[in-house]
Amino acid sequence: MTEQMTSKSAAAIDRAKAQGRAALIGYLPAGYPDVQSSIDAGIAMARNGADLIEIGVPYSDPVMDGSVIQAATTEAIANGFRVASVFDVVAGITAATDAAVLVMTYWNPVMRMGVDEFSRRLAEAGGAGLITPDLIPDEAAEWFAASDKYGLDRVFLVAPSSTPERLAMTVEASRGFVYAVSIMGVTGTRQSVSSSAEKVVADTHAAGAERVCVGLGVSNADHVREIAAYADGVIVGTALVAAIRDGGVDAVAQLTKNLSAGLGRATAQA
Repeated sequence: MTEQMTSKSAAAIDRAKAQGRAALIGYLPAGYPDVQSSIDAGIAMARNGADLIEIGVPYSDPVMDGSVIQAATTEAIANGFRVASVFDVVAGITAATDAAVLVMTYWNPVMRMGVDEFSRRLAEAGGAGLITPDLIPDEAAEWFAASDKYGLDRVFLVAPSSTPERLAMTVEASRGFVYAVSIMGVTGTRQSVSSSAEKVVADTHAAGAERVCVGLGVSNADHVREIAAYADGVIVGTALVAAIRDGGVDAVAQLTKNLSAGLGRATAQA
């Protein structure tokens, strides 16, 4: 894994590891239900136990997202969200907390703005890097150059279907951590954690990854506790989106606190 420059994501995960636990990573879409609420919810996550924050860019063709996130991003776009607003969300959270803030985005919005311009603005906002679910290392030459230029993490995904050759390529290309998809499917809450998740993490570690974080289908403290036993970080998305939909920022804060209990951490003001 590429680690020659300082990685905000790696540092946050390593701080959690030094405390004897996995990192908690929370996801929310930018601009849902509005930009200021996104900022407030991100700050609430950081202050209630999240070590890293993922801010999603609402997109009209979300191939990885389940119904809850699709509905949220559709509403954000209908309410007037524009891609440039994601930098306001990142800057608002990083100004108030020390959480590492990554942007999770399909690749088309980055290409449309320009890879270098998107990267420059993300770095200026204090962002840690990008998670790119539909970009593979084979096609990421422009992103490699921009991420090195601006000191950003590049997080690629692996899945239960990844071959040993694909795992090795993805680990080599990633910086910060590798995102392990626990299932072959879309985002959404589930009753139990996929049995394939632990093998994906083990295989990715064996391929050389220092930090592997698991996402998709993680929704409660029991899931967090189970995954934290073998992964370096646990990623929660849909459950937090449902929380802000149903109860606003206060509900996000309470759920994050409950999830962090699965890691045995005491929450503190960031």
